[in-house]
Amino acid sequence: MSTFEGKVAVVTGAGSGIGRALALDLAKRGARLALSDVDTVGLADTVRQAKALGAEVRSDRIDVAEREEMLEYADSVVATFGTVHQVYNNAGIGYNGNVEKSEFKDIERIMDVDFWGVVNGTKAFLPHLIASGDGHVVSISSLFGLIAVPGQSAYNAAKFAVRGFTESLRQEMLIAKHPVEVTCVHPGGIKTAVARNATVAEDEDAQTFADFFDKRLALHSPEMAAKTILDGVRKGKARVIIGWEAKALDVLARVIGSSYQRVVATGFATFMPWMK
Repeated sequence: MSTFEGKVAVVTGAGSGIGRALALDLAKRGARLALSDVDTVGLADTVRQAKALGAEVRSDRIDVAEREEMLEYADSVVATFGTVHQVYNNAGIGYNGNVEKSEFKDIERIMDVDFWGVVNGTKAFLPHLIASGDGHVVSISSLFGLIAVPGQSAYNAAKFAVRGFTESLRQEMLIAKHPVEVTCVHPGGIKTAVARNATVAEDEDAQTFADFFDKRLALHSPEMAAKTILDGVRKGKARVIIGWEAKALDVLARVIGSSYQRVVATGFATFMPWMK
């Protein structure tokens, strides 16, 4: 059996962006799909497209931050398909605001979805992935899980946490000799709705932030991101970095160490005056 043909793949956040692109690319590769999102309208559109490609699809409205819901969902998916081979922890939300202005509740919400959602998805499905004999956990971190930037302290915290959690999990699977591969993904600027749907701290302009992201930072299509991720999964890569800018900034941080923080701060102060 190939990496994807006939495999049961779970994709969270499948209603748009990278999640939708993953679902459709997996459908083309012959996977059987369990798709979820809180956006039922977007999810229904993804399901329609995946079925048109000939995929067997189950869809559910799932909030990855709700632990008991995720645990029940995992058991239900296995009851439907008999097994689960791949889990793509993709669901996430954005937030823009510095530490001084951010409320505790705003930071907690980002951590609940972007970090605990990954933990919940991994913990819920891991026993089933091990039992499948051919499992794979794919967790979406970010470029901001490799470097930190101002105004993204909450998002940085969540995505750095995803990276640490996922890299540790990979090592644990290797030590235990479990039949589960683990991949951490770090997308750069992908053309998704994450910036437009992001919440912002009080007194900050959500539209200005979204416009800047869309015009200056959103460089790559979700389809390109999905293909890169699935190529990495096929090759069993531990880390997948998407986009030339993400790779360049990762190298910069490795070469100059913590000095990258001053470089980034200077750049933000120059090109993003609302950060001052």
